Amino acid sequence: MTGEKYSPRERVLRLFRKEEIDRVPVFSGMGNVTVHGLKESSIPFSEVHTDPKLMAATSSSTYRLFGLECAVVPYDIAVEAEILGCTMNTYSHRDGILYPTIKDKIVKGPADIKIPGNLAEKGRLPVITEAIRILKKEIGEEVAVGTYVLGPFLLAGQVMDLEGLLKQAFKNAETVNEVLGLFADLIIAVADVYRNAGADYITIREMGASTDVLSPRMFRSLVKPHLDRIMAGIPMHKVLHICGNTNPIVGDMANAKGDAISVEKKTEVSKARQLLGKDALIFGNLDTYQILCLGSPEDVEKEVLRALEDGVSAVWPGCDLWPEIPAENMRIMVETVKANGRITG
Repeated sequence: MTGEKYSPRERVLRLFRKEEIDRVPVFSGMGNVTVHGLKESSIPFSEVHTDPKLMAATSSSTYRLFGLECAVVPYDIAVEAEILGCTMNTYSHRDGILYPTIKDKIVKGPADIKIPGNLAEKGRLPVITEAIRILKKEIGEEVAVGTYVLGPFLLAGQVMDLEGLLKQAFKNAETVNEVLGLFADLIIAVADVYRNAGADYITIREMGASTDVLSPRMFRSLVKPHLDRIMAGIPMHKVLHICGNTNPIVGDMANAKGDAISVEKKTEVSKARQLLGKDALIFGNLDTYQILCLGSPEDVEKEVLRALEDGVSAVWPGCDLWPEIPAENMRIMVETVKANGRITG
């Protein structure tokens, strides 16, 4: 919008620093590739995960085409598992949008967790760090460049039998804590690689640790101590994201010492705001599938206005953008924030 006081990059970074901003930002800390960006360059989705130029091009396209105030890489949640020795399937033999998955679960206990040396050269980290550098060079003066890592509990679900891990939590908490502690070491190290590549902010995605899966008591005893250490070990702007209903644990999320928390549609932001106070940074909580992808432009406008009314600090999708999101819905999301997200007083 002509006449705005700050650029998208300035607005996002000032928000993280809790400085004055002109309006609520509209951005993301998770995957934000769209089919429109893929079609623009005739890029199959399976190829963007292993080519830094394609990854950067498709990430920047979401800003260029629609004005989303960020560029975020990567797009999948298999990066850390690959570093640990798992095999990734990119579904290169299939058309359409299929996210990479891990073929095998190779970790049974602490002895199986090996963090390699020269970490920046392992797995797809060179691809992602080069994509970050390209984004910084090409659009880094216009928008903030983001990235993400998995939380230790989510990573455990990627590389080991999660049901067995939860059973051990009751029988052998010391072993479980050792496993999650080793994963935390890896997450901190990966985040440092991204920071050195130039990322401006990072999201820690502990998606499966909501009260839909773990009781608040279990979250506090099993997961939160490791999240606290991860947050303390990452010296950059950071957001903690947890899916599902997080209202019973938003206080714990906020005091994990990140800069902001990210919540999705099941969390009532108005209640979270009342609990955490006016100064807490709460990002969310747009419904990425039923509303942004399947809804009408009118539905999207209502969803954005609802989020603003509930008190979000930034309008941001509650999870990865669904790549097939209609172009008009993307435009309406951004335009509604620009028209209605002004901060006065």
